[in-house]
Amino acid sequence: MPPSAMSLNIFQPDFNNLSAVLNNQRPDRLPVYEHIIDIEFISKAQGRILIPQSQEPVDLEGFYTELIAFWKDMTYDGFAFEAAICEILPDHGAIKGGRPGPIQTRADFEKYPFNEIPRIFWETYTPHLEAIRKVMPLGMKAYGGCGNGIFETSEDLVGYEYLSVMQYLDPDLFRDLYLKIGELFQVLWSEMIKRYGDMFVFYRMGDDLGFKTNTLLEPETIRTHIIPQYKKVIDMVHRDGKKFLMHSCGNIFNIMDDLIAIGIDAKHSNEDQIAPFDKWIELYGNSIGLFGGIDVNTLCLSSYDDVYQKVLEDGTRFRANAKGWGLGSGNSIAGYVPVEGYMAMIDAVKELRRRKV
Repeated sequence: MPPSAMSLNIFQPDFNNLSAVLNNQRPDRLPVYEHIIDIEFISKAQGRILIPQSQEPVDLEGFYTELIAFWKDMTYDGFAFEAAICEILPDHGAIKGGRPGPIQTRADFEKYPFNEIPRIFWETYTPHLEAIRKVMPLGMKAYGGCGNGIFETSEDLVGYEYLSVMQYLDPDLFRDLYLKIGELFQVLWSEMIKRYGDMFVFYRMGDDLGFKTNTLLEPETIRTHIIPQYKKVIDMVHRDGKKFLMHSCGNIFNIMDDLIAIGIDAKHSNEDQIAPFDKWIELYGNSIGLFGGIDVNTLCLSSYDDVYQKVLEDGTRFRANAKGWGLGSGNSIAGYVPVEGYMAMIDAVKELRRRKV
């Protein structure tokens, strides 16, 4: 069913269903969650370009009205918004690979304009956040906050390969880099919470720490340099009475207990080739809320009928076995995801709700 037809159906969002998952409780109505739905995908699903690729919207209120309407039509109780830190860093780009970042030496670190970043950040994102506040539908809230994570920011400032070299050739600089990023995150996150806490149902950080078989840095390195910086943000979030979701792709089982110990309330991102979602429920379902469960490959490579049936079967099992769980893709809805596969997942969610699973 095209999104334009779905708007004829009455769906009343209720962000409390998402809050229940973050409290590791069974929501009254099964929520559907996505980390990201690309603008390119939304344009494809609607049959018209929402905004030209890689361009900023001119009419922010009009853009967010239409963007959020898509999420509502797809029966989400909230929608994702992150003010991406890496995107506004001076000399941004090393996170994409292919070149070193602006910090390679102690001298680079000392002259990097860290003090300018908060000003650039708020000049860039305040108009977006204010527009969202004006057009937020009744019953919906955003989830997200400051985009990118501690590790991703270090990748952008140094470059992944160069970080590995720095760790061994200049361990003091490696240490100081993460301390400085942690300070920056405290400044940005504290202001985000103060200014826009009313808009967010929960906060999250996306920081891809792993690949198929392990973490991208040694687990002990993550425990020493990165996880303490997470805790500073999580503690701020909790002091404000909100919950915190950790999104990380890859195999991070070696550090999951550490993340739970510092207070994450929920986890998202899973790939069947790393572990079936049932394993996440078995290992962590009693401790934290979980989102996801439907592998992106399933959405991309299977027919509508096969996706629909799999989501019904898996969703029934996940709902029965997990305490707090929201259904969605294991990663995000990229522009290349077929509309047919995505709609099969959404239609199956509606059927699960109808069955009161």
